[in-house]
Amino acid sequence: MDFRDDVDLDASQVEDRGGGGLSGGGIAVGGGLIGIIALAAAVFFGVNPAELLNGGGSRPADPSPASNLGAQCKKGSDADQSDKCRVVGVVNSVQRYWQDAFTERGKEPYRTARTILFSGAVSTGCGRAGSAVGPFYCPADRRIYIDLGFFEELQSRFGAKGGPFAQAYVIAHEYGHHVQNLIGTTRRVGNDRKGADSASVRLELQADCYAGVWAKNAIDTGFYERPFTDADIQEALDAAAAVGDDRIQERAQGRVDPEGWTHGSSRQRVKWFTTGYRTGAPARCDTFSGSL
Repeated sequence: MDFRDDVDLDASQVEDRGGGGLSGGGIAVGGGLIGIIALAAAVFFGVNPAELLNGGGSRPADPSPASNLGAQCKKGSDADQSDKCRVVGVVNSVQRYWQDAFTERGKEPYRTARTILFSGAVSTGCGRAGSAVGPFYCPADRRIYIDLGFFEELQSRFGAKGGPFAQAYVIAHEYGHHVQNLIGTTRRVGNDRKGADSASVRLELQADCYAGVWAKNAIDTGFYERPFTDADIQEALDAAAAVGDDRIQERAQGRVDPEGWTHGSSRQRVKWFTTGYRTGAPARCDTFSGSL
């Protein structure tokens, strides 16, 4: 996963907010290990954590000033050397792809979404969130939130092998949720939020598929030196499998309960990322029709 050394990065698409303490009650979550893992499972790569953050509701975004990533992340060579600049490069590529895809299909113009890097806690349009929530997209303010420390937990807690492309998969998945929000798919979930055949699971699997679609077309965005290798794709597949509902439940409670699924099984997550990667076509990501 090598960026073109001379490609220009647009650091304005990513804000680095650093740390911050929880205030105003923090995250409402059940006690004990199972409660913590259940929270992670419920909103990992989630769409709207508002129901789990401070009892729901909307709060203004964190007013603290962002650090200037523009001074650090100027060229693709910077993205090959720095985790934060790599995030900038991936975000730039993902959004370039969706801008072009919206234009080609005659849809309304794609609206860019910022990624917010934070440490510890952050205020969002969906409420106040801590690192335990994991990466998520907030429809209320159209931003993606990521604590970079999560990528270490992806390996240590969830058992993934990790790697740069596992991180890229996470980011591309979240931008898949942004696309769903823009075109109205997110509204299809309604109150159907749990269960192996729920709309929530279908929404998450579609975001996995969209991540695969970007991976297939990423070379055409102009940010990468060469197409992704089989090893790169394997990092994504391993990460997708590691965060399947069944595997998380097995780790947390020693049994699998499909009635509690919100994101899909390991097999399903791998299947739908692979579908997107093999076809390279968003239209092939219709998880709302037929079996999963």
